[in-house]
Amino acid sequence: MTDLQAATTPREVWELLKAGNERFATGNTADPRRDPATRQQLTSGQNPAVVVVGCSDSRVPIELLFDAGFGDIFVIRTAGGCVDSAVSASVEFAVDGLGVDLVLFLAHEKCGAVGAAVEALSSGDIPPGLTRVFVEKISPAVAEAKTRGEQVEQAHARNGAEHLVARIPSVISGLTHKTVGVVGARYRLSDGRVETTYENFGD
Repeated sequence: MTDLQAATTPREVWELLKAGNERFATGNTADPRRDPATRQQLTSGQNPAVVVVGCSDSRVPIELLFDAGFGDIFVIRTAGGCVDSAVSASVEFAVDGLGVDLVLFLAHEKCGAVGAAVEALSSGDIPPGLTRVFVEKISPAVAEAKTRGEQVEQAHARNGAEHLVARIPSVISGLTHKTVGVVGARYRLSDGRVETTYENFGD
């Protein structure tokens, strides 16, 4: 099954996303729900299966790397995937207003915002202007990655997912009732694959 719209549980949505990513990484895409009929059908509304909080990086096209189609994924992108009140409100809207089954925080390899945070903490030279937001948001992941001996993007993905769980009431409620799942993951530019760093299905 390739159709995310047919999934009935948060776990099933995540399994279908992982299967789609494997198709993408191996060059065997199904290109589902990208035809004119689907596009026309969606003029009356949307029913995405997942909301993804990800980075604005042009090398990380969310729908493509999961081999998804029109209307499948509600995407929220900021540099570094940094979460503020507008991002949190958008996730809340996706859960409460659109009924998504899964919340995914997706970091990625070679992230510029993460690199800026790493450099700032290493050199002690905090960047001026609004770019310092990256340092403030991502620095906890830099410290955690060093402690755990992992890549900073892996820690950032886990921290981002945990942040969404802790801050958004509708996500907390969905986990309690097992109607929503939350996943943190990192996309590897090197091979096109997504690796899981955090899973919470309310178990």
